[in-house]
Amino acid sequence: MNSTTQAALDTTGTQPLAEASQPGRLISLDVFRGLTVMAMILVNNPGDWGHIYPPLEHAEWNGCTPTDLIFPFFLFIVGVSLVYALDGVKRRGGPQGAVLGRVARRAAVLFGLGLLLSLYPKFDFSVVRIMGVLQRIALVFFGCSVIFLTTSRRTQIWLVVGFLIGYAVLMQLVPVPGFGPANLEPATNLGAWLDRLVFSEPHLWKTSKTWDPEGLLGTLPALATGLLGALTAQWLRRPDREPAAKVAWLFIAGGGLALLGLIWHPWFPINKALWSSPYVLYTGGLAMAGLAALYWICDVQGHRAWTRPALVYGVNAILVFCLSALLSRTFGLFKLALPGGKTGGVKEWLYEWGIAPYFADPRTASLVGAVALIVIWYFILSWMYRKGVVLKV
Repeated sequence: MNSTTQAALDTTGTQPLAEASQPGRLISLDVFRGLTVMAMILVNNPGDWGHIYPPLEHAEWNGCTPTDLIFPFFLFIVGVSLVYALDGVKRRGGPQGAVLGRVARRAAVLFGLGLLLSLYPKFDFSVVRIMGVLQRIALVFFGCSVIFLTTSRRTQIWLVVGFLIGYAVLMQLVPVPGFGPANLEPATNLGAWLDRLVFSEPHLWKTSKTWDPEGLLGTLPALATGLLGALTAQWLRRPDREPAAKVAWLFIAGGGLALLGLIWHPWFPINKALWSSPYVLYTGGLAMAGLAALYWICDVQGHRAWTRPALVYGVNAILVFCLSALLSRTFGLFKLALPGGKTGGVKEWLYEWGIAPYFADPRTASLVGAVALIVIWYFILSWMYRKGVVLKV
């Protein structure tokens, strides 16, 4: 695969939608994606869900823990990646129907993979969750791709502003049918009402069945997260700016966005489940600064010796996300004897007999269990990386 094709690989690590206009690959983007996916595996697969260090849990409602940064970082990466995949065709101009068709097909496949994860292993369509993590990624990828291809950078900035202010107005001023005044409670806010209206309760997040953290209305501010990534990529690709200036301005912009999110927080709380507007600004600002730091270290200074673990995760991000979920549920189908006369799946059996007895603090044991899974996947993905095996969707 030549360097131009490599440069156009998108967030799924697949073949490009269009040739990139500039050669070379943004190593920092792969590293950022890989670190984000490793963090996602870490927080999604503790050895024991009952014993987790607080930073590795989501905020109960309002607020933001390190775990709450992972998903918006990934959507930010989606926005950066699609620019590198589509900028060539946009610069050439002309008809874009074929490229938009490929964008739509790729988004449909991602959405379908999300539904498959929701269905497996029972395949009960009467209670399948319609929305989810991959489904939101698919919608943001499609929406931001269309916006990037058909609008100017200035229009994209105004769309970010419009999405965030418009969402705040909807959530905080529009009365909720059947409940009264606007509110930001889990089951009675406008977004929860819309999800119940469109999908019905059996098809919402299984933990609540009354609302969904990846619901429809929250897709609007999630698009703003993706567009922040797209705007960052367009800045990084500008040939008229020196790398040092690019990094400096990204740090300034990222810090300003994060600060603005904190200032807005008392009026519209930072909240991942609602994907609130201040949450978009705060997490988007941190993502911008994080990518700027990695860009300076990896692409400008060339310090890459430490990046291999992140790279092998980054080029097969969707693969490891899907397979880790599918294997975890598959292992849960086989019941084995656990200490104390209990039974559990293969994963629980390995943890209870092979890890938990060797640590006095159950939270440490739980963390070691998650890290062990990351190491196992590293060896699998490293072999795939050497062989050039990449998931194509």
